[in-house]
Amino acid sequence: MSLTLSSPVFTNNAEIPKKYSCDGSDISPTLEWSGVPAEAKSLVLIVDDPDAPDPAAPRMIWVHWLLYNLPPSSTGLIEGIASHDLPPGTLEGLNDWKRLGYGGPCPPVGRHRYFHKLYVLNTVLPDLKSPTKAKLETAMQGHIITSAELIGTYQH
Repeated sequence: MSLTLSSPVFTNNAEIPKKYSCDGSDISPTLEWSGVPAEAKSLVLIVDDPDAPDPAAPRMIWVHWLLYNLPPSSTGLIEGIASHDLPPGTLEGLNDWKRLGYGGPCPPVGRHRYFHKLYVLNTVLPDLKSPTKAKLETAMQGHIITSAELIGTYQH
């Protein structure tokens, strides 16, 4: 069975509902996964937007959410999950608003793509003290067993 990542509120390459954006409640959508290999020691979730600031002329990848050391026994995250409700052992990284937690789609112009990427690691990462995406990706190097991706889109 291969790793899958999905959401009951949007399908791959479909629009993310307004509720999960800065135009709505700005809460995280429900995410579900399955097929985590038996040798997994931890999971990492990275949500980012490669179309910032303008899909016609992207200049950066905007990070919306970083979670690491999710337990391999976990099967998803509930809608609007708060830091204190994350699965035991889960740690958070800094998004590009320089805060922990989820920051929903809020594109300045055009329709942007939001990549929800789930990585399975063969290790539990050390406490990286609220890392940036770059620091988290460096720590993940050489430890990724497999990954899955779910893309949503959003436009004001």
